[in-house]
Amino acid sequence: MPEGDTILSIAVKLRPVLVDRVPDEVVTPQLRHALDHWPRKLAGASVRAVDTHGKHLFIRFDNGLSIHSHLRMTGRWFVYDREWEWTRSPRRAWLLIRTGNRDVVQFNGPILELVRDTRLRTDPYLRRLGPDILAPELDWDTILTRLRSDDPTRPVGDALLDQRTLAGVGNLWKNESLWFCRVDPWRRLSEVGDEELEEVVKCARDLMLRETRRGGRLSGGQVFEQARRPCPRCLTTRIRVKGQWDENRATYWCSSCQR
Repeated sequence: MPEGDTILSIAVKLRPVLVDRVPDEVVTPQLRHALDHWPRKLAGASVRAVDTHGKHLFIRFDNGLSIHSHLRMTGRWFVYDREWEWTRSPRRAWLLIRTGNRDVVQFNGPILELVRDTRLRTDPYLRRLGPDILAPELDWDTILTRLRSDDPTRPVGDALLDQRTLAGVGNLWKNESLWFCRVDPWRRLSEVGDEELEEVVKCARDLMLRETRRGGRLSGGQVFEQARRPCPRCLTTRIRVKGQWDENRATYWCSSCQR
């Protein structure tokens, strides 16, 4: 699943194409949107902002409507020059926004909706999201409060994935930040000190911001998806992998380096 850094990178790419522009055309090829009349509702409206919160992306129009997207495992956003061939089948396109000579396309977006801003502000799921790890200022006090109000027996590796506590961190950056900070992902929350938690969260933030600046997505990492390979730090212990907690998310760690 694309994590917060990937979504922010998408927003950075979309902004110069969409913001302060009235789209020439809005097309919703997917049958589930056939009767929603997006082209009519967005006719003449200008894009005022493209922003993110965690793994959620919002294209906000000046008529009080916003496109809300969450890609989960299958969705993707692309920006094409008009003369380019799409890299995916048009049959998989859910949304096409044309401005000038650019096509903005979302493929296979399991969550794609056009909603009023007033509804977004009261949406119960979005309101439950924790602070965005990639917000301009990290709200560490709120994050710590939410971590400490969680189940104290919960493994710290699993707790970092809870979007109600901290929005934007996924399995890749959970594993990488814990390895960099030498924290065992299986330690209970009650066994991890406040300073250690802060170090892990800030490490994840720094790694994600670095990838955002690069404009891409890290394909693998020091421990993520490196099972049975030697730990790149100690070189003596092989990386282990095991499913963790209720959702059984693959957790990678070095049993020698991480305590």
